Amino acid sequence: MATITGLNELTGEELAWELQNGGKFVYYQYTVSLIVVTFKRASGIHFIRSGNSAAKRGLPYSLLTLLLGWWGIPWGPIYTIQTLVKNLGGGVDVTREVISQLKGAD
Repeated sequence: MATITGLNELTGEELAWELQNGGKFVYYQYTVSLIVVTFKRASGIHFIRSGNSAAKRGLPYSLLTLLLGWWGIPWGPIYTIQTLVKNLGGGVDVTREVISQLKGAD
């Protein structure tokens, strides 16, 4: 499994506690346009601890998208809006998938 940002040496018990109390695994999107070509990509997976803001963690990807995403015609503005909505909503929650992978790795 790929490296997950934000786990920082959590024990299994600490991770279980965080997940039971609202922690989650998410990824963010970002969009980059080069006039006639637009790319919408995903970040790596981030672990968001309970009580922390997933939307705040996604701000760097949203800022990158605001600066470089909207330039492409026609997909730049479309992908930029989609990306900002996802990121400002807390990213794409992949907690179930990650937990399934972690259980399979045991």
